Amino acid sequence: MRIIMAIDIMGGKCVRLTKGDFSTRKVYNDDPLEIALMLEDKGIKYLHLVDLDGARNSKTVNISILEKITSKTSLTVDYGGGLRTIDDMKRVFDSGAKQATAGSIAIKEPLMFAEMLSFFGPEKIILGADFKDRKISSSGWTEESETDILTFISEHVSKGIKYAICTDIGKDGMLQGPSEEIYSEILSEVRINLIASGGIASLADIIRMKETGCEGTIVGKAFYEGKVTLNELAELC
Repeated sequence: MRIIMAIDIMGGKCVRLTKGDFSTRKVYNDDPLEIALMLEDKGIKYLHLVDLDGARNSKTVNISILEKITSKTSLTVDYGGGLRTIDDMKRVFDSGAKQATAGSIAIKEPLMFAEMLSFFGPEKIILGADFKDRKISSSGWTEESETDILTFISEHVSKGIKYAICTDIGKDGMLQGPSEEIYSEILSEVRINLIASGGIASLADIIRMKETGCEGTIVGKAFYEGKVTLNELAELC
């Protein structure tokens, strides 16, 4: 299982939110590149880079930070936040990202999302499946739908999606453990490379995600708050 570190960007800085609430922003570093270099130095290989400004404004905002990180580190980066068009995707890949994560577009403009998937292929596109109380959310978690998480993923797997980041908004940033039961349910019903996100608080949580069958686990606040160290995480890579 891949250990994927998260860097969330707002106003050009490395931040974390609680339950996706933008008013809870906490800044951990003024320079995301500094964090990325630290991750690389400790043996971390994968980075989930989230443009929170882009997600909230429905357009990519922090693409220059992606360019800095991919040009100055060897991290394998997936980038998400505000991706709405094929041109947006091209910019992300031209800036060094290996994969792009898109969620809101999959809900609001499924035909465009299908076009993206066809154009770039299923190895490049990650379905962003952000949910709260099993219902899919979009637009930086500010809009809720009536679509169930399992239904959402199943429909997109049938259309060719191979990767999905599943974030439980209610657990994100809470350090209270991940949504193991929901991930188990999804993996028992659907063939998908599932990346768990939200609630990770310890190495034990990460190990449970591996045992559940997740292809990857995203670690964010647990690292920034000192619950797990990079040395410990590197040993699991």
